[in-house]
Amino acid sequence: MGDFIADSHGLIQVRGARENNLRDVSVDIPKRRLSVFTGVSGSGKSSLVFGTIAAESQRLINETYTAFIQSFMPSLGRPDVDALRNLSAAIVVDQERMGANSRSTVGTATDAYTMLRIVFSRLGDPYVGTSSAFSFNLPDGMCPECEGMGRVSAVDVDELVDKSLSLREGAITVPGFNVDGWYWQTLALSGFVNPDVRLADYTEQEWQDFLYKPATKVKIGTMNTTYEGLVVKVQRLYLAKDRESMQSNVRAFVDRAVTFDTCGLCEGTRLNRAALESKIDGRNIADCSSMQINELAEFVRGITDESVAPLLSTLRETLDSLVEIGLGYLSLDRESGTLSGGEAQRVKMVRHLGSSLTDVTYVFDEPTIGLHPHDIQRMNDLLLRLRDKGNTVLVVEHKPEVIAVADHVVDLGPGAGSNGGQICYAGDLAGLRASGTLTGRYLDHKVKLRANIRQAKGQLSVTGANLHNLKDVSVDIPLGVLTVVTGVAGSGKSSLIHGSVSTRKDVSVADQSPIRGSRRSNPATYTGLLDPIRSAFAKANGVKPALFSANSEGACPTCKGIGLVYTDLAMMAGVASVCEECDGKRFTPKVLEYKLNGKDISEVLAMSVSEAREFFTTGPAASILTRLVDVGLGYVGLGQPLTTLSGGERQRLKLAIYMGEKASTYVLDEPTTGLHLADVDQLLGLLDRLVDDGNTVIVIEHHQAVMAHADWIIDLGPGAGHDGGRIVFTGTPEELITTSDSLTARHLREYVS
Repeated sequence: MGDFIADSHGLIQVRGARENNLRDVSVDIPKRRLSVFTGVSGSGKSSLVFGTIAAESQRLINETYTAFIQSFMPSLGRPDVDALRNLSAAIVVDQERMGANSRSTVGTATDAYTMLRIVFSRLGDPYVGTSSAFSFNLPDGMCPECEGMGRVSAVDVDELVDKSLSLREGAITVPGFNVDGWYWQTLALSGFVNPDVRLADYTEQEWQDFLYKPATKVKIGTMNTTYEGLVVKVQRLYLAKDRESMQSNVRAFVDRAVTFDTCGLCEGTRLNRAALESKIDGRNIADCSSMQINELAEFVRGITDESVAPLLSTLRETLDSLVEIGLGYLSLDRESGTLSGGEAQRVKMVRHLGSSLTDVTYVFDEPTIGLHPHDIQRMNDLLLRLRDKGNTVLVVEHKPEVIAVADHVVDLGPGAGSNGGQICYAGDLAGLRASGTLTGRYLDHKVKLRANIRQAKGQLSVTGANLHNLKDVSVDIPLGVLTVVTGVAGSGKSSLIHGSVSTRKDVSVADQSPIRGSRRSNPATYTGLLDPIRSAFAKANGVKPALFSANSEGACPTCKGIGLVYTDLAMMAGVASVCEECDGKRFTPKVLEYKLNGKDISEVLAMSVSEAREFFTTGPAASILTRLVDVGLGYVGLGQPLTTLSGGERQRLKLAIYMGEKASTYVLDEPTTGLHLADVDQLLGLLDRLVDDGNTVIVIEHHQAVMAHADWIIDLGPGAGHDGGRIVFTGTPEELITTSDSLTARHLREYVS
């Protein structure tokens, strides 16, 4: 274990870190500097920065609270590390998308709307009351019709029932209302309707009772229960819930059955009449919220009333920061849940920029995600500004443009998973270049344009696309080739592809959204790999497959097949400890006696994807494992919880599954997220294989190496928001470089050797 240096308050000292795949890592990181952590995907960067340094800082801060307050906080275990010295309070700014709560907007998330409300409550004419009178989340200000949502939902009854059938014949088509089920019984046996009569033959009264009768106490047989009409019940069961938390079949039903229309009373502004009538310089608060933030910043500059001068100054700073960070194309009324991961991260950043705190450790996870090379310079300026205020800035990043501005670089590797977890280099940029590490070698990596362009086998036509900022866009996307859709952040790329292409049939969309699943879910369960593995064990031992499921018969009874025992310590943070009964192996001793080629089931689930591929050489297991290796996930453990995967890893896991389904068109949204420059080459090889197998691949991407590799490029712009939404170029990468002067063309020219 490395010795601590005396008088070393200027260094964060890590000694003996073993979290995840870290191999006894000891390293010193300079404080009040910008340090960038690099290395291939799975090398241990996140385990060191997030899992060790940030996690311990957070845990130590939580320990300063009373046990009572701690009982309301998430419980944090101590990271596996011998010692950490000189930590300061850590603030993690990650890429987790902001919650899908439709009441949260860019304005509420940054407090800009709160400040705007106060300004209107003081200066708005006519005067309508305090700032709460301008809040769509409070009764004082919300529209009474839509309750501040801006939208009203209507249910399409034809999607709920088949009127040509009786209830007993299965007229209700809503998930969960199967004949003789409990929901069905409360409707059919309540006495309000006859279950044997066709719905089309109901009287007006029966139809009203069947669909719209409010909650009423009834007796069914000997049981007292509550009857409510089908539409009333569907609204309570499904429409009041967050769409993202629904199972896929329920979500598909809701998307079919429910139409959301702009509220007619407030015209989508969410506010009541009084709030909308109060104006400053001819504009009401809804007008201000719907303006692009860069235009709103100009409008606010024109308000000069001394009585709110300090507040206006803070509001201006917040709006200017949003513009500076490259989000000037958003509006304050944009719902937080519709932001991309990169946009959400930058919105969170704005909160910290205005903070008076110094000597804080800021931890960023690939802050350049979703940024065109043109925008990366602005992000760098921001990171440097945070550093110059006296903070320690730690950034996990792959982009050479960010590595170039670092004061200190820590390179992990040499490989991924069990081949990583070591410090390959720590020092300045010049030293990294000379170090010979994979990152050092790739820093000045230049790419060549594709030598032979593939010819299209037809086209997918988009006409008159108007979603968000798109301006009546029509474009032909070639089939059977690799098309890259690019343009600055906010130019309309996602609106075009997800709005007009992703919804078509035979299109598979691999994105970075979280994968649903509990702490029992892992790559083996998610990909369906566990089924052939269980079958192979069952066949080799002449027993039934259910024995080899940690969620079924073979599970250790003490930990219920999780491998850990969770102890609730009431007021103090709960503790997860390895189950002593099965030693974390998750299965009963009897199950572990059954072997397949000398290995028991827990040993197989402890393998990485690459190790398992050598173990299973044939059959469905081999083909799933091969696809996982192809998408660059060879280092991931079969039994590793899905919750530990990054956004880019989740996307590649989905891609591996889609490749087995044989769609004809694949849409990928920034697949280079989380990929080291060396891994990008492997991804390009995979995209080539998909196209050569006869598929169409459409990639939304900013990475110049991917653009250079494309057969066809569609460039949107010229700017963001109002200044974007148009096609500025379509053609081959070579034509882009030689004939266009778009921002994309300029940056690609520099990148191509």
